Amino acid sequence: MVSPMLSMNQATIKHADLRQTLDTLTQTGYHSVGLWREPVEAIGVPEAVRMVSDSGLCVSSMCRGGFFTMPEGPERRAAIDDNRRLIEETSAFGCTVLVLVVGGLPQGSKDLAEARSRVAEALAELEADALAAGVTLAIEPLHPMYCTDRACVSTLDEALDIAAPFNPKAVGVVVDTFHVFWDPNVLRSIARAGREGRIAAYQVCDYRTPLEADPLLSRHYPGEGVIDFKALTQAVAATGWHGDIECEIFNRAVWDTPFDEVSRHVADAFDKYVAPYWPAE
Repeated sequence: MVSPMLSMNQATIKHADLRQTLDTLTQTGYHSVGLWREPVEAIGVPEAVRMVSDSGLCVSSMCRGGFFTMPEGPERRAAIDDNRRLIEETSAFGCTVLVLVVGGLPQGSKDLAEARSRVAEALAELEADALAAGVTLAIEPLHPMYCTDRACVSTLDEALDIAAPFNPKAVGVVVDTFHVFWDPNVLRSIARAGREGRIAAYQVCDYRTPLEADPLLSRHYPGEGVIDFKALTQAVAATGWHGDIECEIFNRAVWDTPFDEVSRHVADAFDKYVAPYWPAE
């Protein structure tokens, strides 16, 4: 039986379309799914909403917004407008979490501080839209190896500092084990996120070396690497946060595995390496 607190992020079975994703998860016994915009938009939001509703699955998050660290101009205006559309799409599913991968260094720039300031400026523009839609913009700090091309925000404390001026209902953070386990301050940062009411999502997968040739595809099933899921899961639970815990894996070997096998493997790994450290209801 699949734990009722487990959600599978759609990226874990990347090659599945929305119908295949929903069928796989319902047949395995999942209760929720984390969606990505591309499979949703491929069939149109209204039809996707209908399909998800008919499946009985809840939507734990929508991935992904962000990528707005470029200087002011048409490209930045387009990015802000795109995020406004994504807020509306997220709300259409009854989902309250839009995950943000904020963006790295603009071409030709070496100024990470300026890139981070542009993230804050974008959030200031989007806060009212998020509040009106009942959607939390969840800043996801990414492992430092991605700081120049994907996310100039690498730690939970950085994400929390950026979020601080905004209503916690509008701007929160993602605790993703792959991206934050290495941080010596991570447990204190999780506690801070809890005190400030900023935890919007908890995502789990494992980290091991050597990395894949493409570091983006170096995520593994829980239990296959070095991450201490006990410490991180207990820290999140201690904040009082309640929500679906997503498993999100980017790995070519996982993607090449039949979808139903992946869904069962995720559930088994979650039961063994994550669920034991979450307090029983």
